Amino acid sequence: MDLRIFTEPQQGATYDTLLTVAKATEALGFDAFFRSDHYLRMGSADGLPGPTDAWITLAGLARETKRIRLGTLMTAATFRLPGVLAVQVAQVDQMSGGRVELGLGAGWFEEEHKAYGIPFPKEKFGRLEEQLAIVTGLWSARTGETFDFRGEYYTLNDSPALPKPAQDRIPVLIGGHGATRTPRLAGTYADEFNMPFASVEDSERQFGRVRDAVREAGRRPEDLVYSNALVVCVGKDDQEVARRAAAIGREVDELKLNGLAGSPDEVVEKIGRYQEAGSQRVYLQMLDLSDLDHLELISSRVQPQLT
Repeated sequence: MDLRIFTEPQQGATYDTLLTVAKATEALGFDAFFRSDHYLRMGSADGLPGPTDAWITLAGLARETKRIRLGTLMTAATFRLPGVLAVQVAQVDQMSGGRVELGLGAGWFEEEHKAYGIPFPKEKFGRLEEQLAIVTGLWSARTGETFDFRGEYYTLNDSPALPKPAQDRIPVLIGGHGATRTPRLAGTYADEFNMPFASVEDSERQFGRVRDAVREAGRRPEDLVYSNALVVCVGKDDQEVARRAAAIGREVDELKLNGLAGSPDEVVEKIGRYQEAGSQRVYLQMLDLSDLDHLELISSRVQPQLT
C-alpha cells in the first residue's frame, strides 16, 4: 500500500510552506507529494496569504526534490487550454527527471471561477473528455509528426506536439463518484482511478464499475492503480487526536467516520479495509501544513505496518 501526501494550499499556504512539506514528504519515505488545483479557499479558512498555482508550484518542487512523485488531485479542465496544459506538464516532467503525474478533472467550484474571471461552461464533462484525448494525443504523437484534433470544443491543426515528457507515458489520474461517464473515461484514458472521500463500501462499488469499463475499452483492469483520497488525523493518544482535529476545525467522531483518524493502529486497520476493497494507494489529505510532527508519526508508526 502506497501512502502519498496530499495538500490543499488554497486553504492558506505559501510556496515555502509547500516546499517544506514536500521535503519532509521525501525525507520521511512517502511515495509522492500531491496538491489540489484551486484558487479560492473553502469553508472557514482565511486562505491567507492567497492561492498558489498548482503547476508553478510543481515546477519549483521538481527542481528542489529528488525522489518523490509530484502531481495534482485534480487539475481543473476549465483552468487551462489542453494544448497549453500538455506543454506545461511535459515541461515540469522534464524538470523533475520524469516524476510527474497528471490528475485531470472537469472542474466544479463555480465561485473560484467567478472570483478570478475564469469561464465556467455549462457542459464541462465533454470538454474534459476532449482535453484527455488532446493531452494524451500530443504526448504520444511521434516526434517529427504533427497532431490534429477536431472536436466540439477544441480544434488543433498541425500541432508539432512538442515538448515531449521525460517519461514514456505520464500517468493520468481520473477520479470521482459518477456511476457511468466517469468509469467510461477512466476505462479509456486513466492509468489510475482515484475515489475521493468515500466509504469503503462506495469505493468497492466504484472500483468494480471502473474495472468493467476498462474491460469494455479492451484493456486489462489490473493495468490501472486503484486509490483513495482521505483526510488523515493521527495521534499517539486520544488527546493528540483531539488536538489535531480541533486544529483543522473537525470533530474526532466525524473524522473517524469519514476519514482516517485515531491511533496509528486504528488508522492501519481502516486502511486495511480499503485495501480489501481493492485500494492500492491512499492520498493522505493533510490540512495542517505546519504540523510536521504529524507526518513523522505517520511515517514511523503507520507506514511500516503497511509494507
